[in-house]
Amino acid sequence: HEARREFRQIYPKEGWVEHNPEDIWQTVVEVLEECKRVASSRGKKIDVIGITNQRETVVAWDAETKEVLHNAIVWQCRRTAERSSYLRKEYGRAIKEKTGLVVDPYFSATKMEWLIQNVPEVQKAYNKGTLRFGTIDSFLAWKLTGRHVTDYSNASRTMIFNINTLDWDDELLELFDIRREFLPEVVDTAQLIGHTNDGIPVASLVGDQQAALFGQTAFQKGDVKCTLGTGSFILMNTGSEKIYSEHNLLSTVGWKIKDELVYALEGSVFITGTLVNYLIKNLGFGKDSSELTELALQVGNNGGIYFVPALTGLGAPYWDPYARGLIIGLTPGTDKRHIIYAAFEGIAFSVGQLVMLMEKESNIKINTLKVDGGVSKNNLIMQILADVVNTVVERPVNRETTALGAASLAAIALGLVTKERLQEIRKIDRIFTPKQSREEEFSKWKQAVNRALNWES
Repeated sequence: HEARREFRQIYPKEGWVEHNPEDIWQTVVEVLEECKRVASSRGKKIDVIGITNQRETVVAWDAETKEVLHNAIVWQCRRTAERSSYLRKEYGRAIKEKTGLVVDPYFSATKMEWLIQNVPEVQKAYNKGTLRFGTIDSFLAWKLTGRHVTDYSNASRTMIFNINTLDWDDELLELFDIRREFLPEVVDTAQLIGHTNDGIPVASLVGDQQAALFGQTAFQKGDVKCTLGTGSFILMNTGSEKIYSEHNLLSTVGWKIKDELVYALEGSVFITGTLVNYLIKNLGFGKDSSELTELALQVGNNGGIYFVPALTGLGAPYWDPYARGLIIGLTPGTDKRHIIYAAFEGIAFSVGQLVMLMEKESNIKINTLKVDGGVSKNNLIMQILADVVNTVVERPVNRETTALGAASLAAIALGLVTKERLQEIRKIDRIFTPKQSREEEFSKWKQAVNRALNWES
């Protein structure tokens, strides 16, 4: 059974994004209640809970009063762009060596620093020593079990966690003026954390992209998955080896289960599903994704149009918060169908570029790209992706691999399932094989990207 609830996105200013943690907690309570009802109507109970989350989003609360002190600052929020540019210049290399991350407003550290400096309630709790920070997994674990914990995959996205020593980094804590006691204890990705009020075990915390890597059963070194949701996230399992990227990809912790520590190489594209919605809602090009696809297939090519989906800046390998969206190549013969086709290419090319960089940096030839997330339903985008990376693209029947990964990890923690069994039960929906070369279009698109860089500064 699948229960889902949406919650509000809050945009206080241009480029700022927040969530109300109480909204998130309410939706969790509601979906949990629904699952319990459905389970008991079938004579079953919930065996275990795994929690997965959008990773870098930060919540501050007070340990004493149990009050949330401000809205959560969301991973997409760019309010710390200026501070991040300064930090990247001054400390970029050191931060990358310690954390595996490229300094960017995306990660949690500058968000925590902003809360301490700008929110009186947070300052008060800071001075009293009762301030607690957590990513959403940590906040929900605290609400469900009373423990202040996070796992290695989420900790590795905060920009204050050292992925070599596997601990919060004292020098970085000092840099951002964050005290160790404000931060959660770091636990294994699959391990019993505690129980809910009604006795259900909570046994996994895992960042959403790492959960999808696990849910896709990408257990071997060199296995790669791409989740195409709001944004796109490409992760390669690099086994016990950290690969420090020359091209601004991120080194991150995949998961830790007892003695097994898996690292991953990651690239992110900020805009994917958002671009499809943008074509529908903002530009009125069609009523839904399948209508857009039909229109794009009527022309079957981009008509010389290139679309750079940099609506909120660019992630890897550019990391340019000042880049903006660009449509170039318009002529009197262009119509909206070419623009839709070019937008679909823009999505596939953004992902393809990162897949190729991963091959280069890891020296591993990727044979199969495992895809999931809402946009992976779009057959045209998947075909363009297979063409551009010149690799088989494989879509499983269960595209909710993030939730599946969290549930699988929680089940492993309690000994209810093994990795081998997970591989046996995974089913393929469709395989896309490369059909044509898109080298020329891809290279023109990269020229267009260069023109979109550094626009807003």
